[in-house]
Amino acid sequence: MRSHPTGSGTAAGNLRGIGWMVLTGLFFVGVTGVVRHLGTDMNPIQAAFVRYGFGFVLMIPIFLRLDTLRLPRRIFGLHVMRGMMHAVGVAMWFFAMARIPIAEVTALGFTAPIFTTIGAALFLGEKLHFRRIGAVLIGFGGTLVILRPGFETVSVGSLAQVAAAPVFAGSFLIAKKLTETESSTSIVAFLSIAVTLALLPPALLVWRTPTVTELALLFLVAVLATAGHVTLTQAFRSAEITVTQPAQFLQLVWATVLGLLVFGEQPVLWTWVGGAIIVASATYIAHRETRGEKAPDVQAAGLVADATAETGRPHGLTSSP
Repeated sequence: MRSHPTGSGTAAGNLRGIGWMVLTGLFFVGVTGVVRHLGTDMNPIQAAFVRYGFGFVLMIPIFLRLDTLRLPRRIFGLHVMRGMMHAVGVAMWFFAMARIPIAEVTALGFTAPIFTTIGAALFLGEKLHFRRIGAVLIGFGGTLVILRPGFETVSVGSLAQVAAAPVFAGSFLIAKKLTETESSTSIVAFLSIAVTLALLPPALLVWRTPTVTELALLFLVAVLATAGHVTLTQAFRSAEITVTQPAQFLQLVWATVLGLLVFGEQPVLWTWVGGAIIVASATYIAHRETRGEKAPDVQAAGLVADATAETGRPHGLTSSP
């Protein structure tokens, strides 16, 4: 019999899970708001490196608790590959965040589970049944509703965010493979150092001395993201993915309000419509994943702290730095 997170399946557990997910959305929207305020003055690669550098510092206590840092070559290679992929995704996310409305970044980020489903079928041998294919196509339809190619000029920022989604999905798929032999704590910790090291060489090529304000903002990003990953883990330990997934749509609400009140970004109806379609598709995919998932939910929940979403997040989750 498959194990479940503590409290999962009960009304109280579901309520706690939804509460944690709402709080998670507020943290992650806070991340996007701070990065948007940071603007385009700093190269996105350098910004991503500084953010993950601070994140690595915050992860040092976890490294000190690991039993060993010696890994088989194959496992080490997977960690390195994942770090490189996640680094690319994070850099593209920073690029997009400084150029397109916060609500659009949030809505397009919901597509990561769709790409994860496709990748699982292509690389992990998971079956892609007709209903999942339909959900994937509907999710892509929601993306087209947001971008409206042919009706609106698709900005480079939008393209960067769409491109980041399959990269984050690939990061999660590697994490899913690593769960066969590695603990979730080890996976999260090694992602932090791998992304930092992967971003170091390109960051040096575009480096300029950051201001005190920029350093403070990026440290705040690291703190908010870390807090969001902690609350996200709690959400999935309290309730099933399918219970908490719809609550993630509230991120679009917070993002729209933040964009309107702080940055003067007028809400676009098509972003809401497309986001709702994508979330509905991701929720169904999460439902199918939960029914067929063989690994314990607690193990899956532990992976959310990598985020990449940002944490990789099991099929029904979005990407985040």
